[in-house]
Amino acid sequence: MVQPSPVSIHSAGPEDFERIADLTVRVYVDGGLANDGYTPELADVSGRASRAELLVARDDDRVVGSVALVLSGDFGEVTESDEEAAFRMLVVDPAVRGQGVGRLLVTTCLERARMAGKRRMVLSTGTRMLAAQRLYERLGFTRLPERDWSPVPDIDLLVYSREL
Repeated sequence: MVQPSPVSIHSAGPEDFERIADLTVRVYVDGGLANDGYTPELADVSGRASRAELLVARDDDRVVGSVALVLSGDFGEVTESDEEAAFRMLVVDPAVRGQGVGRLLVTTCLERARMAGKRRMVLSTGTRMLAAQRLYERLGFTRLPERDWSPVPDIDLLVYSREL
């Protein structure tokens, strides 16, 4: 049985940005989930923080995960109304996968969106991000295939949603 994570979730500050950038690039690029052309966007943590609520998962002083919660604006990319929130760029350090960090980040996003008065959480995920898809389905997200999209040629994204 997996032990509960000793990880805590906090709003990220500028002191976290470099570690979040390193982790995000490593998870996406080294994991074969994105190509090198996407690296500048993955590494632009300060840009993300200006358009979303950036959350960081810490195990003591070590950054072990992050996610960008989008409560308003176009950074969510798949939101269609003010009633929807989104999250993007969910990453968990491979060294702590399976310990509940991703679940804790997602459930924190759900709670914060609910507290902000949102009625639905939507997200898009890559077709190769199978572990993420399993996590979302376990947390009650369902597919919205009519909203699937491609930001660039040869990159297909699947959309999931969950009522809050």
